[in-house]
Amino acid sequence: MTTPRLFTPFRLGPLTLRNRTVRSAAFEGMCPDGWPSESLLAYHEAVARGGVGLTTVAYAAVTPGGRTFAHQMWMREELVPRLRELAERVHREGAAVSIQLGDAGNMADREVTGQRPVAPSPVFNLFGLARPRAMTAHDIEELCVAFARATRLVREAGFDAVEIQGGHGYLLSQFLSPYTNRRDDAWGGALANRARLLCEVVRRVREEAGDRLAVVVKLNTRDGFAGGLELDEAVEVARLLEREGPDALVLSGGFVSKCPMYLMRGEIPLKLMVKTQRRLAHKLGLALFGKLVVKAYPFSEAFFLEDGLAFRRAVKTPLALVGGLRTRARMEEVLAAGFDLCALARPLIIEPDFVRKLERGEREGSACEPCNRCMATMYFGEMTCTERERLCARD
Repeated sequence: MTTPRLFTPFRLGPLTLRNRTVRSAAFEGMCPDGWPSESLLAYHEAVARGGVGLTTVAYAAVTPGGRTFAHQMWMREELVPRLRELAERVHREGAAVSIQLGDAGNMADREVTGQRPVAPSPVFNLFGLARPRAMTAHDIEELCVAFARATRLVREAGFDAVEIQGGHGYLLSQFLSPYTNRRDDAWGGALANRARLLCEVVRRVREEAGDRLAVVVKLNTRDGFAGGLELDEAVEVARLLEREGPDALVLSGGFVSKCPMYLMRGEIPLKLMVKTQRRLAHKLGLALFGKLVVKAYPFSEAFFLEDGLAFRRAVKTPLALVGGLRTRARMEEVLAAGFDLCALARPLIIEPDFVRKLERGEREGSACEPCNRCMATMYFGEMTCTERERLCARD
């Protein structure tokens, strides 16, 4: 009997994954005061035990100033032993482990960081209710150094891969987007200039990773709003990145500060989002204008697939597709279309052992409905599936 392609091994840079499933870098909210909690370790251990090929620890800022929440990790020497424990627990279950590195840029919360946010240009950001400071050449160099330093720490912790957050409206994505990058120097203007920082970061991370770590880049297929990065330019960014030798690109989309539901799709849990906001201004703003500001996007399985195919035609770099993958049949279709890996998160929140159930034929699809209440829970603490809690209580 032929093994379904989803469950065949895949060579990702220096490591071999046991199958082609990836737990994508969805924020867990499990790092109080920036420290990896037991909940974080236990969750990724459970996902690894549940059969995933590669699990990705979400969003670790490369500097303390790059955070959006107080319960968000930032990379520093004292985390290495704790992260090594996380890696060891995942490895014992047969999976590989990655960590997403990034900087929030204009979305960084000054109340958390104690610093004014930085960005390519001083464009007011509604998400953080702040006007950031435009980065200098010195700031840019320090950021590149910080990415390299964080990669060294990841390597010392025994991880298998790093993912560079180049999408979703975080800092590197802000440099790519013509909406947030209005510079007229070597870091702005033409697309090659706007992509220069991301390419330089990949180069520095690649050098530090050596032959020990796979290097993956998350990239938008498009920003999802008028004036942002569109598909044709995003494909050209992928071509530019290919010269730097990333081991894979994770294709996603959307801009958290402009169209947060573009990258999620489905229902908007507005009441829960209002309830979980800690800052009064955000709470009032969402309560009064949430229905106008937070635009809804219909959910369909593999909703980035059509845009992703343009990347498949343009580059030879391995590609992972994220975005609403729910069934084994659809994931097999994605792989048959030329993609190398299938990345998912919400199905692994409601069922950490979802991949194992697919492999054993116990399930054909996820029990997850795109209610997105899990997304709202991360604002105040640990990410959780409220539907799973309801079902457990009923049982």
